[in-house]
Amino acid sequence: MLTPAEATAAIDAQVAPLAAETCGLAEAAGRVLREALLAERDQPPFDRVAMDGIAIRFAAYAGGRRDFHIAGTVAAGAPPLALASAEQCLEVMTGAVLPPGSDAVIPVEVLKFANGGAQVGVDASPSPWANVHRRGTDALQGSLALPPGTRLRGPELAVAASAGRGQLSVGRLPRIAIVSTGDELIGPDLPLEPWQIRRSNAYAIATTLASRGYRDLHDLHVRDDEALLRAALATELAGRDVLILSGGVSAGRFDHVPAVLESLGVRRVFHKVAQRPGKPFWFGVGTAGQPVFALPGNPVSTLVCLVRYVLPALGRLEGAIATAVQYAPLAQAQETRAGLTAFLPVDRPAEGAPAGAAVLRPTHGSGDFTSLAGTAGFVELSPGRRHQAGEAVPFYTW
Repeated sequence: MLTPAEATAAIDAQVAPLAAETCGLAEAAGRVLREALLAERDQPPFDRVAMDGIAIRFAAYAGGRRDFHIAGTVAAGAPPLALASAEQCLEVMTGAVLPPGSDAVIPVEVLKFANGGAQVGVDASPSPWANVHRRGTDALQGSLALPPGTRLRGPELAVAASAGRGQLSVGRLPRIAIVSTGDELIGPDLPLEPWQIRRSNAYAIATTLASRGYRDLHDLHVRDDEALLRAALATELAGRDVLILSGGVSAGRFDHVPAVLESLGVRRVFHKVAQRPGKPFWFGVGTAGQPVFALPGNPVSTLVCLVRYVLPALGRLEGAIATAVQYAPLAQAQETRAGLTAFLPVDRPAEGAPAGAAVLRPTHGSGDFTSLAGTAGFVELSPGRRHQAGEAVPFYTW
């Protein structure tokens, strides 16, 4: 049986990025960049005024001059004016080009204006290049602004826009099938018999995926019937890049998923991981390279496996740079059983707990999805040891 780290490595070895596609800047939010983005020009592209005030030659101030004649005004977006003499200054606005011939900006807050001049107050303390954002200090023309694999959030899209790119090459979003199995499952708005349960896993999976930007989702429910399951999975394998199944992966008489998948040519990579919850987790690869994740049906197991294994694999399909695992200190000590890595839900820090501390919130078992409401995520604890309060452990947010 694989450890969680070995299972992650096995998945990574089988998942290759999908083809890239081009989209407009406005549609690229949340997508993964698949090209190297270079700076269009120096950034900033000129010596940029960083505060409203006056531009002067610092040598004049250092020589004792405190009164300057205002020779003109330079606004942001206007062609620059040159400073002609040391006795003069130019009124400048934030974002404007620093006037040639000047090398310092004195902010408006320490100035007095009268009779076409500006007087520098005694509380001013200018220095060479004060309040000037020098050309090329952020980036040089042709330098790497964003590497391939970057997830495009607001800051990254601002960089792309500043590089003059209205179109970007991004990873194609995978088409995902969400398949729930089980005769006992009933939709949330249908009449319910005493021996049936509501179909909840699909909503948890779909919501988690949608919150990460995955929109092409096909959700279906299949009864515990081999023929029906084989037909449904054959259709999904033909039209989807990824299959995420919930239920039917244990060793019971009606757990048909592993056998049906293998009968359809899906190559099993592993079945079972030394963890709790989620031990029966199954992973394989379809004939066209489609990753197939067959998750245990108990709700806590489903969500843990989805976040711990499936989401990173989907990022890999998009071509994303792998993100570092987050860590959080435990708010209290916890002992784990030998042999199985423990995934335990946690709350946000309680009153009196250290900032960022993970407060354990145990469930009543892997079927207790009710206890997950309001939790922040879960921590990963290595097996067979006592974890001390304050110890930093891997933390995964829902």
